[in-house]
Amino acid sequence: MAKVLAVFRRVHSLRERYYQAAIGKEALIALIGEAEVAEQVYNSNAIENSTLTLDETEKILRQIDLDRFISERDIFEAKNLARVVSYIDKTAGAQELTLDVMRLLHKMLIANIRDGIVGRFRVSGEYVRVGSHIASPPEAILGQLEQMMAVFRASHRDHIIKRVARFHLTFEHTHPFVDGNGRIGRVLNNYVLIREGFVPINIKFIDRQKYYDAFVEFDRHGRTTIMEDIVGKALTNSYHRRLIYLEGRTIMPLVEFARSQGVSHSNLINKAHRQTIEAFLEKGVWKIGA
Repeated sequence: MAKVLAVFRRVHSLRERYYQAAIGKEALIALIGEAEVAEQVYNSNAIENSTLTLDETEKILRQIDLDRFISERDIFEAKNLARVVSYIDKTAGAQELTLDVMRLLHKMLIANIRDGIVGRFRVSGEYVRVGSHIASPPEAILGQLEQMMAVFRASHRDHIIKRVARFHLTFEHTHPFVDGNGRIGRVLNNYVLIREGFVPINIKFIDRQKYYDAFVEFDRHGRTTIMEDIVGKALTNSYHRRLIYLEGRTIMPLVEFARSQGVSHSNLINKAHRQTIEAFLEKGVWKIGA
C-alpha cells in the first residue's frame, strides 16, 4: 500500500512540474507528441502479435520502402493506428468521450482491413474469446459501456491511475468490437488521460505478459492491482521523458550515465524499471537527464 501511495504522490508532483515546464513551449510539446507516434503504434501492434519492428513501423509511417514483404493488413494497421493516435492527441481535450466517439475511432482503425465490421459494436450472434475468457454477449455491450463511463466519471475523487486501470480492464472485459479491441482500449486510456489533464501513456510490448496477467487477475478476482502498477509506471515514464526535454536537460543513455557517475548500471536499470529514478525508455534504450 505504501508503494502505491508513493506512486500516486509522485505522479501528482510530476504533473505539477510538467505544467510549469510546459509554459510557452507548445511547439516543443507538439514535437514530442509527434515523435512518440511510431513507438505508440509499434508497441500496441506488437502486443497484438504484429511482427513489424519499430524501425519498420517508422518507415511505413514515413512512406519508406521496406527490405522485406509486409502484408497489406500490417501496413494498414500501422497507418490507421497512427492516424487514431494523432487524432486523439488533437481532439480529446475538446471532445467528450461517448459511444459515438468510440465507434468513430474504431472506423478509423479498421478501415481497409475488415470493412464489414468498421465502426460498430458486435451484434447478435457475434461472440469473441480472449484466451479462456468469452467476452460479454452482444446484447449486454451498450449497458456495460455506459456503466463503465458512468463509474469513471463518478470516481473522480479516486486517483487517476486507479480510474484508468479499472476503465481499461472493464473495456477489454466487455470487448465490444469484433476486432481491434486491444488497440482501441489502449488509445481510449490516452483519451481519458488527456481529458483529465494528464499526458498520454505508452504500454510497452516488453510488459506484455504482465499486461495479460492483469486481465486474468481482473477476470478471476475483480482486482485491478497489476494494471494499476502498469498504468502508474507508464505514466511516470511519460512524465520523465517530457520533463527532460521541457526542462532542457542533457539526455544520455543510462549506461553512459552510470559510467560517468561510477555507479552500477544494473542497479540503475532496476530503479528505472521501478520508475524510482527519472529515467525513460526510448526506442528500447533507457535514458536519463544529466
